[in-house]
Amino acid sequence: MMLAGAGLLWMGWTGFNGGSPYVASTDASLAVLNTHVCASTSLLIWLILDIIFFKKPSAVGAVQGMITGLVCITPGAGVVQGYSAIIMGVCAGSIPWFTMMVVNKRVKLLQKVDDTMAMLHTHAVAGILGGILTGLLAEPHLCKLFYGSLNKYMGLFHGLRVGTSESIHWGIRQMGIQAIGILFVLAVNVVMTSLVCLFVRLLVPLRMTEDELEVGDEAVHGEEAYAISGQGEKVEIPMYSSYYNDIETPSKYGVNSVE
Repeated sequence: MMLAGAGLLWMGWTGFNGGSPYVASTDASLAVLNTHVCASTSLLIWLILDIIFFKKPSAVGAVQGMITGLVCITPGAGVVQGYSAIIMGVCAGSIPWFTMMVVNKRVKLLQKVDDTMAMLHTHAVAGILGGILTGLLAEPHLCKLFYGSLNKYMGLFHGLRVGTSESIHWGIRQMGIQAIGILFVLAVNVVMTSLVCLFVRLLVPLRMTEDELEVGDEAVHGEEAYAISGQGEKVEIPMYSSYYNDIETPSKYGVNSVE
């Protein structure tokens, strides 16, 4: 179900980025291509890092890498070249991986935050990374397709490559615009989320009591999450687990039960 949902998300992101120009154009088609390139690269990098450090790839890691790639490419999907999309994918698959797998486990403050879906890493870190990389890698000729100006919009690296004082000025200016955009989005998120939480707090508690947390939310709500057929059943060992290679299969699957 998770992989099916991830596939739907990836498909929808194609329209999300490709539809941003509101027209079937060169930059729209490039946005679609870069979206797939960056997401694929990020997914592979995440899995490679899992294999190197944990000796095993995971479906969850594949989905996380896919999401960070999609988030990272979004700011510059139609204004960066294909090789830049690959660079952004490498960064999107490695830097959020590092913050999630290493930094998150070492910073006590992050461990106290209930971030079940790892939004900080897959969206905040990847989104900020995408904004910064767009400011560095935006191609002036592609920016012209979107903005209508050849010299006014370009990434800092391209400004430095051109080498004129004007091009460097526009590159630095673009980095400033990206930084302002990042700070604006962070501020809006903090303010609006806080207001929503304060409003919800007027209606229902935002947090269970310590006694309820001790018992567990499943007991408090009177039902079990992900119960099979709604009967409260729970399969402790997956049917196709390698665990059954050395022991008897439960009677549920047609043979003797496990003690």
